[in-house]
Amino acid sequence: MRKTSWLFFIFLFSITISTSAQKSTIYTHDLKDFNKALSLFKDGQYASAQIIFNKVKETATTEELKSDCAYYAANCAIRTNQANADQLMEQFVEDYPTSVKQNQAYIEVAHFHFNEGNYPQALKWFSKVDESNLSKSDRDKFNFQKGYSFFNGKNKKEATVYFNKVEKSPVYGSQAKYYLGFLAYQGDDYQKANKYFEEVSGDEKYKEKLSYYQADMNFKLGNFQKAIDLGGKAMAKSTPLEKSELNKIIGESYFNLKQYDKAIPYLVAYKGQKGRWSNTDFYQLGYAYYKQKDYENAISQFNKIIGGKDSVAQNAYYHLGESYLNTDKKQQALNAFKNASEMAFDLAIQEDASLNYAKLSYELGNSYQSVPAVLQAFVTKYPNNAGRSEIERLLIDSYISSKNYKGALVLLEKSKTPENKLAYQKVLFYSGLELYTDGNYTEALKMFTKSIAESKDAVFTARATFWKAETEYVLNDFKDALSSFKQFTTLAQAEKTPEYKNHNYNIAYTYFKLKDYDQAGNYFQNQVEKVKDDKVRLNDSYLRLADCRFVSSKYGAAIDGYSKVIESKSVDADYAYFQRAISYGFVAKNDKKIEELNAFLQSYSKSSYRDDALFELANTYVAENENDLAIKTYDRLNTEFKKSSFTSRAILRQGLIYYNSDKNDQALLKFKKVAADFPRTPEALEAVATARLVYVESGRVDEYASWVRTLDFVSVTNVELDNDTFEAAEKQFQQNNAKQAIAGFSGYINQFPKGMHALQANYYLAQLYFAEGSESKSVPHYEYVIAQSRSEFSEQSLSRLAQIYLKNKDDNKAVAILSRLENESDISQNTTFAQSNLMKLYYDKKDYLNSVIYAEKVLMNSKADENVKSDAQIIIARAAFQTGDENKARVAYAKLLTTAKGELAAEALYYDAYFKNKDGKFEVSNTAVQKLAKNYSSYKYFGAKGLILMAKNFYGLKDSFQATYILENVIQNFTDYPDVVAAAKMELDKIKAEESKTNSSVTK
Repeated sequence: MRKTSWLFFIFLFSITISTSAQKSTIYTHDLKDFNKALSLFKDGQYASAQIIFNKVKETATTEELKSDCAYYAANCAIRTNQANADQLMEQFVEDYPTSVKQNQAYIEVAHFHFNEGNYPQALKWFSKVDESNLSKSDRDKFNFQKGYSFFNGKNKKEATVYFNKVEKSPVYGSQAKYYLGFLAYQGDDYQKANKYFEEVSGDEKYKEKLSYYQADMNFKLGNFQKAIDLGGKAMAKSTPLEKSELNKIIGESYFNLKQYDKAIPYLVAYKGQKGRWSNTDFYQLGYAYYKQKDYENAISQFNKIIGGKDSVAQNAYYHLGESYLNTDKKQQALNAFKNASEMAFDLAIQEDASLNYAKLSYELGNSYQSVPAVLQAFVTKYPNNAGRSEIERLLIDSYISSKNYKGALVLLEKSKTPENKLAYQKVLFYSGLELYTDGNYTEALKMFTKSIAESKDAVFTARATFWKAETEYVLNDFKDALSSFKQFTTLAQAEKTPEYKNHNYNIAYTYFKLKDYDQAGNYFQNQVEKVKDDKVRLNDSYLRLADCRFVSSKYGAAIDGYSKVIESKSVDADYAYFQRAISYGFVAKNDKKIEELNAFLQSYSKSSYRDDALFELANTYVAENENDLAIKTYDRLNTEFKKSSFTSRAILRQGLIYYNSDKNDQALLKFKKVAADFPRTPEALEAVATARLVYVESGRVDEYASWVRTLDFVSVTNVELDNDTFEAAEKQFQQNNAKQAIAGFSGYINQFPKGMHALQANYYLAQLYFAEGSESKSVPHYEYVIAQSRSEFSEQSLSRLAQIYLKNKDDNKAVAILSRLENESDISQNTTFAQSNLMKLYYDKKDYLNSVIYAEKVLMNSKADENVKSDAQIIIARAAFQTGDENKARVAYAKLLTTAKGELAAEALYYDAYFKNKDGKFEVSNTAVQKLAKNYSSYKYFGAKGLILMAKNFYGLKDSFQATYILENVIQNFTDYPDVVAAAKMELDKIKAEESKTNSSVTK
């Protein structure tokens, strides 16, 4: 037994010895590999080291070795920026909480991230470090690096705390003081900053930077010369960005020292913040140029200041205004002074700017406000200003020069002081003229009457008297007009007025309208004797003189007058020729009359009097018993003018010729044609009556009765009642008993709706209703007339209906009636009336093609009034613009500009400026807008549109201030015109978007 036990012990011991030897071998091997990995780690071969550390950790037999391997493997992961590096280090801390390397792990990882420039990551690991376990040297390094990491993260408060901890460190002290100084500099604590910078100024590596900061600090402390000196030293070794800032420091220092000539090159060299200047930057350079009297360069800087609302902006805009004045750019100066006057940062500047703004408004006109309002506002706000008396004088004159009569009257009505009496009279007169031009005659008459009553200036009293007469004439009050014209001629100052030259002409026409043809002729004679240079009035006076003598049966004098008109080849030569021919008939020279009428027909192939001439020629042939020639001439008339008012009469006359020549069958054919083609006309009634004689004389009464029964306007049994009823109503009409005449004609139409006199009854009834203002009642009766065959009443009925439909805005009916009136009228005024209104109606319906066709017809009409021609020209221009034909619009507006008045002139002037802007002629376009503002300021819509053009012009001229300021004022002041405001906003947005690229004060 003992032997066995001993052997077992020996065996067990041998096993133990064998196992122990194996463990020792493994541990030795692991330690060797660990040391190899540690060597690689120290050599920076972190990837290779990490592989070995992880391998050793797997076989390591001690916790210490595993802990060290986990620490170094995580450290390698961090240093090779592996995605899970942080987790590995966190895992190391969690797995080995008692490891002595835990704090070292935190600090080394933090130092690594710091050295890599990854300061946020460094702070993360610095925050895990237990500072109490750090050595003195490690603690200084820790405090500086943590402080700098805070500094880099712009956490100034924490950075200051940690830099203060190493302020006296022999290693990190200088760096800490530099950054502490920089933090104080950023916090505007220049005293502390200067203290720190002085302490490190001997250190070469800080010298270059310190010069820059010290220059800036001295500038901010007001030590401008020192800032200049330090800035100059720092310039050579600074970065481009720092050089830009140094230029600003030096330039602004010279500026503050009022050494503007030296400031300019430095201020110019400044590049701005991120390439953009502020309003202050532009102001300083602009003011420096201004002080050097370099006004153009001053303007180029000041006008880049957009949207400023501070004392700098007010100062800049004031000096911008001064610069503009010194370069004779008064419109630009007006806007600049207006802007400065609206700011109250410096009250002295505000007052002087207001004075300049008021003066320039008077001189140039003002699209924003009425000039009188601007001047009155200045007097009210600054009653003690030295320029008050001058402004008050300008205020009086501005009422007239601005042509803003409506606004002027409002102001003058409130202030009827003795010194304003003269201005009040003038404004009343000019306001009356403006209303007269616009066709508002009733209101114009009131103004002229008021102006006469003021009676402060004899010349204006005379002129107002003349225009009062003119207005009364236009309103058909001819008796009062004559009285006023006569009163005008008796006034002492009448001869000094521009109106006096043609007073005989006006008085003559007034007598003419009153049918006092002898007196009218005398005054026309006075006109032709005294005024030879006015060819239009001279020819017209000869014509009307001849008419007066003609009506007065003084045919020899009439022939002389008509001959002068023919010789002048005026637009009325055809009428004069025709009238002269007629005159020969009245002096028993029918052979000469026939010769003249034939010559007329030969010479005037397109005259509107051709049908008159043919009718008269045929009648004269009848008088001379040249019946065959008469018949042929009537046939010629009816062939050439199928719708002439003479057609029915010509056929009737042919019938009468046949009747008087005992050619009854031929006569009856003509009478029946008249009755059939022109029923209810006076000619039809005469034809029926004469035909009755033919039938009675030939004993064919039954045949007559059968024929008459086919005519719905003749009843044999009721003829006498029909005639009696009509004649009773007609008698009341002739005696001007309107009420009784209306009742009579209404009764006749009810009793005889298709009676012999139905045409006349309907026409007279329509005229009576129209005269009393019952236009709607007149319509069916006028419509009855125009529904019948052409008669002497057709043209007047068409004209009245057109007036009614136009007034009631019944455009479709108006177009139809006006088209007929144009084609059927014998009176040139009616043709012009039809064409001009068709032109306007088609334009309103956006039928631009037809509107232009009719506008061109109006322009070709030599007898059309100038106002009507202006309307035609504007229609052509507007239609061309609407259809995109700007070349045609340009030509039309240019023509309109030479003749238009009032609002049309304002529109034409606006488009003159518009096209010049399109051509890139910005300055001349602005001149047109200025003229619009000065002469047509009462037409606010075009004034506002003109301002937008002006803004675009200024932007084209590189004047951003003018452009934006004008647009902002349009947006604020013209809210009554949404389309204009919208256009201004769009243009302003475009400009601001562009300017924001170079001006940091501008927001898009």
